[in-house]
Amino acid sequence: MDVHGESFVLTRTEPGKFCFGRITKGSVVVRSTFLAEKPGSVGYIEGQDYLVDYAQGTLARTPGSRIPDFATNPLFGQKDFDHTKFPGFTNHPWFVWVDYKTPERTPWARRNDQSRALRAVTTKLQAGGPFNIVSYGDSITAGGEASEQALRFQWRWAASLGKKFPKAAVTVEDLSLSGYSSRQGIDWFDKKPESLRPVTTLGTCEKPDLVLVGFGMNDHNRGSAEPEVFQKNLVTLSKLIQERKGANVALFSAFPPNDDWHYGTHRMALFAAATKQAASEAGVAYVDVFSTWEQVLKRKDQPSLLGNNINHPNDFGHWLYAQAFEALVF
Repeated sequence: MDVHGESFVLTRTEPGKFCFGRITKGSVVVRSTFLAEKPGSVGYIEGQDYLVDYAQGTLARTPGSRIPDFATNPLFGQKDFDHTKFPGFTNHPWFVWVDYKTPERTPWARRNDQSRALRAVTTKLQAGGPFNIVSYGDSITAGGEASEQALRFQWRWAASLGKKFPKAAVTVEDLSLSGYSSRQGIDWFDKKPESLRPVTTLGTCEKPDLVLVGFGMNDHNRGSAEPEVFQKNLVTLSKLIQERKGANVALFSAFPPNDDWHYGTHRMALFAAATKQAASEAGVAYVDVFSTWEQVLKRKDQPSLLGNNINHPNDFGHWLYAQAFEALVF
């Protein structure tokens, strides 16, 4: 298996774990940007800037490394932290991105048969012609922390669909509500807050073929919805889309935010289960981002995947989302 752009934040000379436990010797490339061709990208040198334990699957800074030391991040070591007390918080200056090969072949995203819910999607894609994917959700769905549009999970999945169904002209339109919850997703179905000044809204969007609905991160926060209420909201949204737009729907779960963040309830497993149950109740597809992320967290630390060190995936995290979508069987 080839892995492109796995992200790390590295502390002092402590080893950080690859997603896989065995790494092919000589295959590791470490740089300062997700895309190797990005202007200004810095390439790091094995033995000088970093060390690799190929048998254990770890990467570490050397004492004199040019790789930024994550111990200098203002959120490093903070427990139960309130991010509002740390202005300018981010992980981006500390990331390194790694290409490598591994002899292991176990995928992170489990095969997910959604053929019954997406039968009409298969028919349309096979027939060819325009196929419009619309995404509707919170700031993660809106692309929070992705460095460019093409690296957001919706666009990555659309690109893979285009290769799988070459006769289809797959397009993506995002109508998400950054900072909003599933309840607000219902309230703003036909309009958005004036400050966002949208060109279109989900209720007025023309001819979506498939709507990807991704709420949960804000619902999961303290003082927000209980999982049972969240589930009902997703069913309501699914029915609105089906009845008003005649579109197919795919609900996708979220991942657990930083365990040390004060404002999370740290019950994302319950919200993921509620998303899956809502999909079953509404007769729509379910995309299992949560389990994909949990599989990766068996080895990876959370800050290495979080652009803001709280609840936004970085470019590699968006790729993990795309893997959950690509695991769909339909």
